[in-house]
Amino acid sequence: MSCFALFRLPYQQQVTLVMQTSGEPLEVSSCMELSGKTGFVVAPFAPSSERPILVIRPDVVTHEIPWDQLQVMPHHVSPSVHTDPRMDYHIDFANFHAHLENHDFAKLVLSRSIFIPADSTVSPITLYQRACASYPRMMIMLVSTSRSGMWLVSTPEILLSGGEEDWQTVALAGTMPFSEEVLWSDKNIQEQRYVATYIIEQLEQFTSDFKETGPRTIRAGHLAHLRSDFHFQLNNSQNIGELIQALHPTPAVCGLPKQEAFRFIQHNEHHDRSYYSGFMGPLQVAGNTNLFVTLRCMEIFADGYRLYAGGGILKDSQEEQEWQETEIKLDTMRRVI
Repeated sequence: MSCFALFRLPYQQQVTLVMQTSGEPLEVSSCMELSGKTGFVVAPFAPSSERPILVIRPDVVTHEIPWDQLQVMPHHVSPSVHTDPRMDYHIDFANFHAHLENHDFAKLVLSRSIFIPADSTVSPITLYQRACASYPRMMIMLVSTSRSGMWLVSTPEILLSGGEEDWQTVALAGTMPFSEEVLWSDKNIQEQRYVATYIIEQLEQFTSDFKETGPRTIRAGHLAHLRSDFHFQLNNSQNIGELIQALHPTPAVCGLPKQEAFRFIQHNEHHDRSYYSGFMGPLQVAGNTNLFVTLRCMEIFADGYRLYAGGGILKDSQEEQEWQETEIKLDTMRRVI
């Protein structure tokens, strides 16, 4: 059983299995092509012929999970990458920050990954169940295809959810350790506002009927974020791919201006983001769409795990603070292992 997705929505108990029983997932090259499609979407940060958007056909959609049949182990061994993560980050930060100080960009998101070797990989199903128990406020997904490999995701960020005419997205940014009294810095507030303004600009291309609430502090595991919610009406959800194309990637995972930041990140980050900072979730499955940004996540290999995390960089950002932010974000998945 190599082609399936498990997901559990935030604040819910019920797990859903979406499974394709034969063949390989549909591959598309752009978000625009998702219009009219149905299935579980697995989209990378930067779709390409080597790393396409995948749509798992929903041959089976069930809440009756055959856990014993899903005890599949990853076959792929991790590619050997011999680097110094701290030095790589230092080089990348200096490069990103110089362009911000030069006003080439208002914001850039710098990400990194770490590999944690494992002598005997725990069953991915066990990891998934741990994540569900540990993070009730997050969307928890386990996805496996031969093209993407196997990914475990625990994310608080909605890219697009809804059905028929009622839809929702969020502007999520800013990160602090969670406490009862979170005091947000000007940098965090500004970073979140960039995302919210961007969301408004995109929605205005599709509808005039939307409402913004927030920002408010939300909890995601041991972290706190600033979140604004946008509820809106779409008269024609047949063109959903165009809206997804407009939203992804948001400044929460990319930067501003969007296209220039997108190209800069692809050419300058030390690592390949792969499916990190893309999006995943059911698209028009049983009439509902719940696409979430692939934030706290890891790729599961036969010999260990590759964990991903990133953070927004502004011209006032300090390298050590930003490094520590990625460290605490990596803890989300480290705690599951």
